[in-house]
Amino acid sequence: MSRVGFYPGTFDPAHNGHLDLIRRAAKIVDRLVIGVAINSGKGPLFTLEERVAILEHATADVTDAEIEVLPYTGLTVTAARQVGAGIILRGLRAVADYEFEFQITAMNQQLDRSIETVFLMADPRHQATASRLVKEIVMLGGDVSPFVTPWIRDRLLEKVASGAA
Repeated sequence: MSRVGFYPGTFDPAHNGHLDLIRRAAKIVDRLVIGVAINSGKGPLFTLEERVAILEHATADVTDAEIEVLPYTGLTVTAARQVGAGIILRGLRAVADYEFEFQITAMNQQLDRSIETVFLMADPRHQATASRLVKEIVMLGGDVSPFVTPWIRDRLLEKVASGAA
């Protein structure tokens, strides 16, 4: 029996905290589907297609599990069910994350009790990292090298240089 995990997020941009969680999650599932949320309400810097491509590139070397990157819209629990996931994987950075995630998990359990939510604590090196802050740093001319891979940093710099930010 194959263990399928679903890791949802906006990933705008994907940062080292996301990539660390993906690598760690790949150790506990056979197949990990990274669900890239179509969330225009957040005003993403990268298009959906760019976010999917960035994650595909950034996870190409993960070999502990089969990795698939898919866009999705609607309820996370519905998307997880559609890909056959029995686990929704989430990262926790701080107490504020816990309160929000606790509410979402409780609601998801009411929607589908067959899907479990598994939390992975953020590596201490990434506990303060947030996509929103990475975008702010790069838009203000700061160095985001500690927070993203060199390849993602270059995509961010290209996006800012093109005036899309």
